[in-house]
Amino acid sequence: MQPREAYDLCCRHMGKRVCITEKCGRKHYGTITRVDRDMVWIMPNRGFGGFGLGFWGFGGGGLGIGIAIGAIAGIALAGAFRW
Repeated sequence: MQPREAYDLCCRHMGKRVCITEKCGRKHYGTITRVDRDMVWIMPNRGFGGFGLGFWGFGGGGLGIGIAIGAIAGIALAGAFRW
């Protein structure tokens, strides 16, 4: 996925629960709290799984964890998954 495509998808899904997959294979589950041209921040959901749990507000004043736009391989709405 190109960075521009990832940015546009993140903007469209602002405030929604998503699963973001990095190019290295790591998956992040949470709610998108902020997007800019370089980073997307997600607030991990408790009990929802994924990398980054426990970083509540770490380094971002309650924004969650930051993921570089260029590292994103895919984005999917988390509601599409069934647990």
